[in-house]
Amino acid sequence: MREYTNICPYDCPDACGLVVTVDNNKVIKVRGHKEHAFTRGTLCPKMVHYEQIIHSPKRLTTPLRRVGKKGIGIDQFERISWDDALHTIVNNFKHTIDTFGSESILRYSYAGTMGAVNSPAGDYFFRRIGATNQDRGICSPAKQAAFKSVYGDTIAIKPQEAQYSDLIILWSINAIATDLHFLHDVNVAKQRGATVWVIDTHKTYTYDQATHHVYVKPGSDGALALGLMHIIHRDDLADIDFIQRYVQGYEELVRDVLPTFTPDYVSSICGVPAEVIEELAHAYAKAKAPFIRLGSGVSRYGNGSMSCRCINALPAVIGAWQHLGGGLLSSASSSQYLNKSFMQQPQVVTPAKRLMPMILLGDLLTNPKALLEHGLEDTSGGVPVHSLYVFSSNPAITAPNQNFVRQGLMRDDLFTVVHERFFTDTCAYADIILPATSSVESDDIFNSYGHYTIGANYHAIPPVGESRSNWQVISELARRMGLDDPFFKMTELELIEQMVRSSSKLSQEEQDRILQGDLVEVELPENYKLDFKTPSGKIEILNPQENIPLITYREPYGDGEPFWLIVGNDIRILDSSFCEMEFDDSELMKLRMNPDDARLYNINDGDVVEIYNIRGTVRIKVYLDAMVQRGTLVTLGVWWQSQSSDDAVGINALTASRPTDAGWGSTFYDVQVNIRKI
Repeated sequence: MREYTNICPYDCPDACGLVVTVDNNKVIKVRGHKEHAFTRGTLCPKMVHYEQIIHSPKRLTTPLRRVGKKGIGIDQFERISWDDALHTIVNNFKHTIDTFGSESILRYSYAGTMGAVNSPAGDYFFRRIGATNQDRGICSPAKQAAFKSVYGDTIAIKPQEAQYSDLIILWSINAIATDLHFLHDVNVAKQRGATVWVIDTHKTYTYDQATHHVYVKPGSDGALALGLMHIIHRDDLADIDFIQRYVQGYEELVRDVLPTFTPDYVSSICGVPAEVIEELAHAYAKAKAPFIRLGSGVSRYGNGSMSCRCINALPAVIGAWQHLGGGLLSSASSSQYLNKSFMQQPQVVTPAKRLMPMILLGDLLTNPKALLEHGLEDTSGGVPVHSLYVFSSNPAITAPNQNFVRQGLMRDDLFTVVHERFFTDTCAYADIILPATSSVESDDIFNSYGHYTIGANYHAIPPVGESRSNWQVISELARRMGLDDPFFKMTELELIEQMVRSSSKLSQEEQDRILQGDLVEVELPENYKLDFKTPSGKIEILNPQENIPLITYREPYGDGEPFWLIVGNDIRILDSSFCEMEFDDSELMKLRMNPDDARLYNINDGDVVEIYNIRGTVRIKVYLDAMVQRGTLVTLGVWWQSQSSDDAVGINALTASRPTDAGWGSTFYDVQVNIRKI
C-alpha cells in the first residue's frame, strides 16, 4: 500500500490537493491533502469517492467503432484495436484535407481536465495540420475581459487575504458548490467579526453562509454596482485621495453616468428595494477592508463583461486595495507562474484559416457560412466541417443551442472522434471512440484559477484497460500524420519540466519543489495589490481602448418571454462531469417556481409542464417555492440525457449561441422562456 500526492483535475477554481491511497495498482481511498495552502485537507462531496469513478464498471477501456446508427447507444459499437482506431482517424484526416481542405477538420475540447499538459494537448497539433481553430470561450471570457479592461495584467488578490476582511460579498458565486474552500477564509473572517453578504439571482446552497441576502433580477448586476457607487459619491464615502492617486475616469463617471443611477431607478432595474441598496452601499463603503469574491454567473449574459467592469470598479472608489483584506477576486493569476505558452509552440507560425468560437459549434455544423454570417473571418469561404475531434468535453449536453448541435452531429457526412472515460451523450454520435485516462493514470501539472498553489501530478496507477491520455493520443496522431517535430516526441514528464524550468516567475527553489512533487504556493511580489499593470498605471474605470470607454449599464438580451430561466449549480455534479455516478434520486432534474406566478398559469405543485422559447421545448416537473423570485424559474445542473426530465432533450435545448459583449463568451444564463401546463 502506498500514498501519492495528486491534484483534482476538474474545472473548479479550488484545484484541491489530494492524497491517493493505492493498493495492488488500484486506488482504494482519496482524501484531502492537509498541506495544500488553500484547500487545507477537505474535499467537496463530488470527490470524496473519486476511487469509484476511477474504477467504475462504466469506464471505457478499449477503442470502439460505430457499426450501427448515430445517436443511439453503446450497442451500436464494436471493439477495435488502437492501431485500427488511429489508422482510421489518420486516413480520414488525410482524405478530408485532400478533398475539402484542412479547415474542414475541427477539434472541440475544453476543461474535462485542467492539466497544463492534457487540457491544451491538441492545440498545436491541429494548428499544424491547418484545422479550424477553436477558442476557449464557453465559460467566463467576459469576466476575464472585464478584469483586464479595468486592471490590465495586475496580479489578482490572494484568496486567503479575505480572512482579514471585515465585510465579504459573495457576488454571483455559489461557493458551496463551486468554491467550497474559500469558505475556510470566510469563516475565519466571520469569527473575527466580519459580515457576509450574498448577491445572486436565487437562493443557492451558499445562503446560510451569509447574514445579508440580495436577490437581483438576472442580468442587472451592473446597474446595482452603479447604484452603489451613486450612493457612495452622494454621501461623500468615496476615498478621494486613493482615487486621485490610483484611478482613471472617476470624474467622468461622476459627471456622465452616476447621476442617472439613483436608488429608485436602480431598484426598478434590478428589483432590489431602494433601502437595501442604501444599506449595502453604506456597509460596503464604511468597511475598512471589504472583499468581493466575484463568480462567473454574472458574466454569462449579453452584458456580462460590462456588468463585471462595473463590479470591478467598486473597490477602486473606496480604496479597498490599500488595506489588508480589501479588494476583489475575479480569477487568480496563477497561470502566469508556469510557462504554459510552451504547449502552444508560439515560435512556430501556423496561421489558422478560421477561428470558431466554442459557442457556435451547432451553428457551424449546420451552416458552413455561420462564421461569415456572424462577422467573423473565414478565408475558406465557408467550407463545411467534415471531421470533428472531441476530447475533454461533452458538447451534445453542454454546448448551447442543443438542437442545432445534435442536428449537426447527426450528419451522415460528418466523421466524429470522441476521446472519453465514459460513454457520454456525445459518444453516441461518434464514429470512433477512444478510452481516456483519469488524472491518477497520467502525468500532468496543475495551477488554479482560484488560488496560487501549483502541483505536479504524477501517475499513481497504470492506465485502466487500454486507456491513453490526451497527450499520448495526440503525439501518436502527429507521428502518423508525418509531423517530424521534436515537440511531439516529448513525454508528459518532459513537458512538465520544460514549463516549470522555463518559467521566469518561479524561483529555483519553487521549481525544484514543484518537480519533486510538493504542493507549492508561489510567493507573490511585495505590494502587488497596488502595482496596477495597465497602460496608465492606474485602475481604468475609463479605458480608452474599449468600444465603450467608460463603465455604464447595458441590458442583457432576453427573449421577449415572461420568465428568466436560471440554470444553477447542482452540488452533486460539475457541468456534465460526475453524471456517470449513481444517484439515489429518481428525479434529478426539476423546476422551481414562485407560487404567485404558478397561480397565474393554473400550475400546481408537482405538475408536469413545458418550458419553451424560440430555440426549443423542455418537459419538466415543477415544484412551488416562495424563495424563488417572481418572474424567474430555477433548475439545477446540466444532466446527461438519460437523467433529463425530458426524454428527447436536455436543458441546453433552450440556451442560445449568442455571444457576450466581450470575449465571445457564452450567454447560458441570458435565457427567457414561457411555461405551459401539460
